Amino acid sequence: MREHEYEPTPGLPEKLPRGETLLWQGAPEKAGLARNAFHLRGLAIYFGSIILIRIGFDLSEGQELVVTLAGALQLLATALATILVLAVIGRFAAKSSVYTITDRRLVLRIGMALPMTINIPFASIATMALRNNSDGTGDIVLSLLPGHRVAWLALWPHCRTLKLSRPQPVLRALQNAPVAAQVLARALAASADQPVPGILTTGRPTAPDTTSPAVA
Repeated sequence: MREHEYEPTPGLPEKLPRGETLLWQGAPEKAGLARNAFHLRGLAIYFGSIILIRIGFDLSEGQELVVTLAGALQLLATALATILVLAVIGRFAAKSSVYTITDRRLVLRIGMALPMTINIPFASIATMALRNNSDGTGDIVLSLLPGHRVAWLALWPHCRTLKLSRPQPVLRALQNAPVAAQVLARALAASADQPVPGILTTGRPTAPDTTSPAVA
């Protein structure tokens, strides 16, 4: 049996300690995580461009149309297989993931073959930002304070892809991202005894409120 089949509460490996309160739970939207975390749309555009360039080059070199189309079909098959594999991985990643916000920490239960639970105490979070995706889902992007680090491989794909040296955890493809972001912002502010900052919703990560110190 999988580790999370023993969970007393879905997404949590054990009961919350006395005095800790569960505020919110959610999971990535399956198609949204596959599409955004694995950049399937960008890959489709890339492969499509390569195929068109290949067709144009072959025809300009005088290659027969039948041979040109056969080569293009081979590239298309490779492209479709690659995108399909990534889409399946993304869906499995979403299916095995649960995000939990308590009044003390953020808990990520993630992992397909090797399920694991990652605890991110509020004291380790420097900033958070809400990012809207074109499919209607949203991501919550976190940055951690110096000295606090979670391995990129342990987080992936629940992290920003290119932030290898300073991994940034991401709650990906949430259908109710603004609600989750507001819950997390209030919990962070309460834990630091600060006013709740306003949360902007844009297509890119929003800048933190510079009028307040980072949550620590």
